[in-house]
Amino acid sequence: MNRLVSFLALLLLVPLASAHAATAKARPLVSPIFSDNMVLQRGKPNTFWGWAKPGQSVRVTISGKSAVGTAGADHLWQVKLLPPAVGGPYTVTISGPETVVLHNVLVGDVWLCGGQSNMQLGLGETLNAAAEIRAANHPGIRLFTVANHVSYGRGTAVSGTWKVCSPTTITKDGWGGFSAVAYYFGLKLHRDLKVPIGLIQDCVGGTPVESWMSPSSLRKAGGYSARLDEMDRFRKEGLPEYGSSLMHWLDRYDTGAAGATWGAPALDDHDWKPVTLAHAFDELGLGDEPGVAWFRLHVSLPNPLPAGPTTIRLGVVDKMDTVYVNDHWTGASSWVENPRVYPIGAGVLHPGDNLIAIRIFKLKGPGFRQPDQVRLVLGNGTSMPLAGPWRGRLSVDARPPHPLPLDFENFPTMPAVLFQGMIEPLAPLAISGAIWYQGESNADQASRYRSLLTAMIGDWRTVFEQGNFPFYIVSLPAFMHRSATPTDDGWTDIREAQAQVAATVPNSALAVTVDTGEADNIHPKLKQPVGDRLALCALAHYYKLPVVCSGPVFASLEHQPGALRLRFTHANGGLVVHGQTLGEFSVAGSDRVWHWATAKIDGDCVIVSSPEVHDPVAARYAWQANPEATLFNGAGLPAVPFRTDTWPEATGAK
Repeated sequence: MNRLVSFLALLLLVPLASAHAATAKARPLVSPIFSDNMVLQRGKPNTFWGWAKPGQSVRVTISGKSAVGTAGADHLWQVKLLPPAVGGPYTVTISGPETVVLHNVLVGDVWLCGGQSNMQLGLGETLNAAAEIRAANHPGIRLFTVANHVSYGRGTAVSGTWKVCSPTTITKDGWGGFSAVAYYFGLKLHRDLKVPIGLIQDCVGGTPVESWMSPSSLRKAGGYSARLDEMDRFRKEGLPEYGSSLMHWLDRYDTGAAGATWGAPALDDHDWKPVTLAHAFDELGLGDEPGVAWFRLHVSLPNPLPAGPTTIRLGVVDKMDTVYVNDHWTGASSWVENPRVYPIGAGVLHPGDNLIAIRIFKLKGPGFRQPDQVRLVLGNGTSMPLAGPWRGRLSVDARPPHPLPLDFENFPTMPAVLFQGMIEPLAPLAISGAIWYQGESNADQASRYRSLLTAMIGDWRTVFEQGNFPFYIVSLPAFMHRSATPTDDGWTDIREAQAQVAATVPNSALAVTVDTGEADNIHPKLKQPVGDRLALCALAHYYKLPVVCSGPVFASLEHQPGALRLRFTHANGGLVVHGQTLGEFSVAGSDRVWHWATAKIDGDCVIVSSPEVHDPVAARYAWQANPEATLFNGAGLPAVPFRTDTWPEATGAK
């Protein structure tokens, strides 16, 4: 499941930057989180900071008020200053060894927007994108995208700049532009509250919750010491900050990537073995064992080359591929189920002879799962099968006792690396709170996710030094194909964990999205309800407005002859059915065998029964990855998926 839901297709076209590389230069007088067009948090002191020589003084002035700070031995200076009245624009002047002036600054509310790819998905990739982008002209909404950074120690400064929300800026960077979920969240707040809203997008696709946690919390949780010790060793050795053990392992053992790489067209490969991609590792003598091999193929292209972008397609590969075209890095992925499609950069190909080199790291299996799919697709749509014959050479025989990496991804899944690279450098920026859309990458460890997410919220609140600020969680939408029989899976367990965290962690809430989603798309395009429901959580809990922010929540169970009566809270406006039938409920007897149930609404209760279960003892609702979830309240919000039993969950044994 974890591999299934990892998001890599975009990330692996451009490797993540290292926080070390970003901060190795002289640290700026003012942290980059402070720039033109920013929003300062209303109603609380705002901490400004930056770096100067020890002992140097820095003054921050806004609207006639000023405060002075002095750089300490670590070069860090900080100044706390209450902002002026809500609105603006204001000018902020920061003077010290040099003077920095911030223009067009507003005062309102600032929200941190974190998670993985569904938080990252930009407005341009979502439903009704063209119309929404045309309408995205909101000078009172400001956008900041934290550039992706990995850090093996506490990072210093983030990269990015504040932008005024407009049709141009909302789509300027990233995967479809600025986060659609964050945008819809901020848009509803802005319209309902009539105050400026600052949104900070701080997310990386495919990443697990432990990448966003502090090392100290992870060591307390247990099970992460080996990887944290490895990260510390990488830092002490001054190695590149990949955020992935596999990349360091390849650097150490893959001789094909050292010096003049095996992807160079001029390399003499006459002593390499001719291989077929379908049986390449068998033909190289590795069989079903782990290792790394390189494969090379010369391809003749027409003159002139067809206009338009050319892609190379590999089908599905197990485990990780890295593609070089004429010795230019073209793409890489470790997401096994993701068919590889990599664009080849302009100017890389030329008429006549071209060299394609593919490095494969595999654990078991053939490496190439779909060798007949390996091909070039030229700019005019012409498909050129790359059947070979290829030439191959083994680079790493990783059969025991050869060591293997501690993890097998080539993107930042190492614990703590994003907390250190992308969260700590933002603190202690004054904010209202945070919204969080993540969980797909932890769907095989839901029982552990409860404690990890709880600890992560604590980490964020500690580092920002603003108490138990609001933290609102997206409950995962529907995904994968619907099961015809009652079942459970990693997504049901993750939803339950998210609901439990929202119910037990102070000042937290849950935005249920089980009525949205797409069976075959882990990045569903309907994002407005997600942002709107997160905004309802904020409006109800943080802003204390009289709005409904939750659908029906299971409260209690009453046994009746041959049936169960399920009572709900948050049935605002009454329980209602959205759709043809009320579903999806199941019941089980003491044998713990689940059967679909017939359900009917009775006031603020639902009565469930099944002719196959004479004495039901437990019930479940919307308890699969893609359920038929049709129970709502009169306010139009979906019921929270639930179960009344405490029997072992699908992922409990992992």
